[in-house]
Amino acid sequence: MTVKSSISLTDEQHAFARMLVEAGRYSSISAVLQRGVDLLRQRVNAEDLETEALRELLASRRKGEFLGADRMDARLAGMISEKRRAHGLSS
Repeated sequence: MTVKSSISLTDEQHAFARMLVEAGRYSSISAVLQRGVDLLRQRVNAEDLETEALRELLASRRKGEFLGADRMDARLAGMISEKRRAHGLSS
């Protein structure tokens, strides 16, 4: 189903949309705007998923063991040494 809406564009936005239509990339300015709304919806959905994933990661980290700076530095140094060894690099 299609719903008609009245919108306002800046001169620059209208010129850009018109250029896309004239170049044959879209059949109409409405098609340009529909695509723009679809892309914005995809972006918002992706941002929402990323935000939720970060919330879940933070929640799981809060429940886990706390590592102080010294222990974390030692853990990272060990991981770096293992990677260097695995790639034949000196420590």
